[in-house]
Amino acid sequence: MKDSFVIKGNIIWSETNKELKSVENGYLVIKDGIVEGVFNTLPDEHKDLDFIDADNDLVVPGLVDLHVHAPQFAFRGTNMDLELMDWLNTYTFPEESKFSDTSYADRVYSYFTDAIKKSATTRMVAFSSLHVEGTLILMDKMEEIGIRSYIGKVNMDRNSPDELREESPEKAAQDTERWLRECVKRGYRYTKPIITPRFVPSCSDELMEKLSKIRKEWRLPVQSHLSENMGEVEFVKELAPWSKFYGDAYDRFGLFGGEDGCIMAHCVLSGEEEIELMKKNGVFVAHCPESNENIKSGIAPIRKYMEKGINVGMGSDIAGGTTESIFDAIVDAVKVSKLYWRLVDDSVEPLSFSDAFYLATKGGGAFFGKVGSFEKGYDGDLLILSDDEIPFPRYLTPTERLERFAYLHGDKLGIKGKRAKGERIL
Repeated sequence: MKDSFVIKGNIIWSETNKELKSVENGYLVIKDGIVEGVFNTLPDEHKDLDFIDADNDLVVPGLVDLHVHAPQFAFRGTNMDLELMDWLNTYTFPEESKFSDTSYADRVYSYFTDAIKKSATTRMVAFSSLHVEGTLILMDKMEEIGIRSYIGKVNMDRNSPDELREESPEKAAQDTERWLRECVKRGYRYTKPIITPRFVPSCSDELMEKLSKIRKEWRLPVQSHLSENMGEVEFVKELAPWSKFYGDAYDRFGLFGGEDGCIMAHCVLSGEEEIELMKKNGVFVAHCPESNENIKSGIAPIRKYMEKGINVGMGSDIAGGTTESIFDAIVDAVKVSKLYWRLVDDSVEPLSFSDAFYLATKGGGAFFGKVGSFEKGYDGDLLILSDDEIPFPRYLTPTERLERFAYLHGDKLGIKGKRAKGERIL
């Protein structure tokens, strides 16, 4: 079967954040899209499976992007001069308003999905815009390339320009349900919907109530933003004076965790009460270090979240972030954690490479189930990585080579194969 095979190569994966596991010249066995295990020698019962010889290449789990704005792909790498709220009003909202034009949406999303297909990402959670037709175009294209994803039609009915604001909470809810019905009709295999209030500043209480009702009826996860920027946090206090803290403004409407899943991006400025509620409700934190640098938000205390048992994954956050590379996000996460330790709180240990790689694989992958590791029973998401373009004059272990691959942007040149649940993407 096409989803059952053996790969021979230098196999590297995480089981915990504390260390990287590796088997040099080992065998990774995938049966029916599911990991059977990693072996030093190939067991006899697997010798009839299709064989892929990765030679001296690295074989690692596919990377997971828990937070990206697909319609912002067109202006990534530009306009990094403002803080969040001004950045949204000046650059982001005018750009996203263009997605009412389905031909423009088709063009941008073609660029976006092509980049994602070629990237190290095998799982993704993305914001679209508020436009139903444009969102369906994105979902169609993600389905075509085989990336496993959650895609959200954005909802926003206040504090945004007329051309990017839904006319009423009622109309927003109607459009959201129309979009969901169309998702069912199209019968997506790999692409799922996720309820997406942009964030508290752009969503009225009435809209939050309606989205909560839809979420419960459809049993869907939810994604949004939380405690990203000082100006944003202060604005939420004005808009929701009844809330104890930012997360409470979601929790009052049943949009902050729960068994159907919840991702909150950033969490740079979360206080202790908010952190405790995140833990209690099983909220996933999408850590977006480059975006937090670019939009002057700060540094999220990721080690603190990990020690408290909060689920954490990585996010590219295009266009706050400039690249779709989660390898770059891994490196950025390590770097900014050192600055947090040095400049903010020296009691919070910086992240190691093994910490950050875990977050980019098994940590974020947990949102999708048993994803992001080569432990038995996990989905067979994998990458074959070549570091031939970055030679080195001495022996390096597989884990050293992987770290070097990340720091030297090897994914720009060296992704030779890519599969999700055993199915070939590249």
